Amino acid sequence: MSEAASTRTSVALLPSLAPLLHQWLPRQRWFAGKGSHVAGFSLVSATELLPLQGPGPGLLHLLVRVRQPDLATTHAAADCYQLLIGVRQTLPPVLAPSLIGHVAEGPLAGRTVYEGLHDPRLSAVLLERLRAPGTLGPLRFDRFDRAPAIPRGLLPRPLDAEQSNSSLVYGDTFILKLFRRIHPGPNPDLELPLALARAGCERAPVPVAWYESHAPEPFTLGVLQPYLRDSRDAWMLALEALAGGRAFDKEAHALGRVTAEVHTALAHALPTVRLRGAQTEQLAAAMTQRLDAAAKAVPALVPHVPRLRAAFDAVAVLGRHGRAWIAQRVHGDLHLGQALHCSTDGAWSVIDFEGEPARPLTERRRPQPAVRDVAGMLRSFDYAARTHRPWNPTWAEVCRDAYCEGYAAACGTDPREEPELLRAYETDKAVYEVVYEARHRPDWLPVPMAAICRLAAAP
Repeated sequence: MSEAASTRTSVALLPSLAPLLHQWLPRQRWFAGKGSHVAGFSLVSATELLPLQGPGPGLLHLLVRVRQPDLATTHAAADCYQLLIGVRQTLPPVLAPSLIGHVAEGPLAGRTVYEGLHDPRLSAVLLERLRAPGTLGPLRFDRFDRAPAIPRGLLPRPLDAEQSNSSLVYGDTFILKLFRRIHPGPNPDLELPLALARAGCERAPVPVAWYESHAPEPFTLGVLQPYLRDSRDAWMLALEALAGGRAFDKEAHALGRVTAEVHTALAHALPTVRLRGAQTEQLAAAMTQRLDAAAKAVPALVPHVPRLRAAFDAVAVLGRHGRAWIAQRVHGDLHLGQALHCSTDGAWSVIDFEGEPARPLTERRRPQPAVRDVAGMLRSFDYAARTHRPWNPTWAEVCRDAYCEGYAAACGTDPREEPELLRAYETDKAVYEVVYEARHRPDWLPVPMAAICRLAAAP
């Protein structure tokens, strides 16, 4: 297709798809604006990965902004989403669950469009593009020069477990994570594992290949990594230990070592900064603001607010008296589900460096004290212990101590030696959990509320 024809097609394309997207997008698990009015769409880019005209299925890559003005106070009013649209004359029965709809007008009039990732013929195209670095329209495909070769013919299958992204597994050899709600700039889930790989740290799967959009602004769209098929996450292992009445301190100690190794490598590979008085006060003020907003949303927090606020004030006071902390790039959303244990060689790996998807990308890429990740893992031990009946708080405490000891053994610094900062970050995390559980899983609200009571009672 000529560039002029492509431009004319793109201009007419989105209006013809908009009625179908209005119905289909809000039903997708990765769509962030559920329950809010979709005011319209605007096209960022359209790229034919496979020709749309012809006997075979076509594959259309779209970047589309979704306008939702009533969400302007919580996130961007026009979030950008990555869509991979399959195009056929008729849809075979096996692909019926992937149907988006039948196009009534425009350049695809009379054709059927559907979720392309569920079609093995189309999802195989992405792997072929990643095998051969280069550009296609606004898309750029790239590879890590020290990564293993990507063989041909690996059969793709989608994973169904994810919420905010989509993933394809190719022949149990590679996994391709596709970011659905995308933001300008490098995605930490590519940036940080790539930095670790270049630094020689083997605690994260190596980015084998990736693809990005370079116009009109840079977006990271997808990352291909080895698929750790013989691995299980630490969350499931912890629950099995609890169910079997077994200790988990050895695993917790190992997880502490792994976390410290990742932090050490990131601190050497990427810039660090020193948080002094003003920055420390800003950090504490942001935590206080989140606490106040959470108390308005969840009244159960209100009686604890003064004591919780004191944890943040303590950090601000230390900053005013000259205390400084090193801030660096961190995982940003570390918990037991983000650590994989390989049954073959016993190695631990850390995955999903994207950070909390609900937070702005600029915030997720900002250097922070490493203790933030530590606090996330300590809260995760609490969650695991609370899933077991009867509740076993001693199990969690033993795991928390073992984790910090493992961390100290690997890097020489025990997180418990910074009690004010650790308490502040753990409190901030527990406040976040209270809001999340109140909105999405009310039955789980007692789990973070127990931590709130413990942290509020701390001297």
